[in-house]
Amino acid sequence: MIEINQRAPEFNEEAYLDGDVIKKIKLNDYLGKWVILFFYPADFTFVCPTELRELSNNYEEFKKLGVEIISVSTDTAFVHKAWHDHSEAIKGIKFPMLADPARRVCSAYGTLIPEDGLSLRVTILIDPEGKIKAYEFHDNSIGRSVDELLRKVQAAQFVRLNKGEVCPMNWKPGSKTLKPGINLIGKI
Repeated sequence: MIEINQRAPEFNEEAYLDGDVIKKIKLNDYLGKWVILFFYPADFTFVCPTELRELSNNYEEFKKLGVEIISVSTDTAFVHKAWHDHSEAIKGIKFPMLADPARRVCSAYGTLIPEDGLSLRVTILIDPEGKIKAYEFHDNSIGRSVDELLRKVQAAQFVRLNKGEVCPMNWKPGSKTLKPGINLIGKI
């Protein structure tokens, strides 16, 4: 099982990239950037295209924050391409769609449902050093929130730049933070 602040497991797998390109990508290719691994069960499904469309619609916001998104499912790169070509919701995706038919990546990150051969709906935030800073596991019937994902990225980036400060619940950029210390005990 993955853990917060541990090095994210490396992978070297095929991905479908916009522009009809299929090539191998490695997590190490993204060192120096923030990365969101966005695991989902399968292409040509129901909740998945709603999530990926929202990620795609907000991809430029993430890129402005220095974040790369990599979606991951157990489908092949060929299936990703077919989905990209035939689904209005998926046509706009510009980020890599990682193929994990051998289930190596899903197994390494603990997202695999062995009896189904599919991934759970999981989001993992990795910092520029390759360390896991946040992760969220969902039942496959529950879609995720892009707004909350953006907020988590902003909070993780804030605390990275502002050592000693922490972000309370619902923190957003510009909101008050906390500086933990004995003077705060019992005062919050």
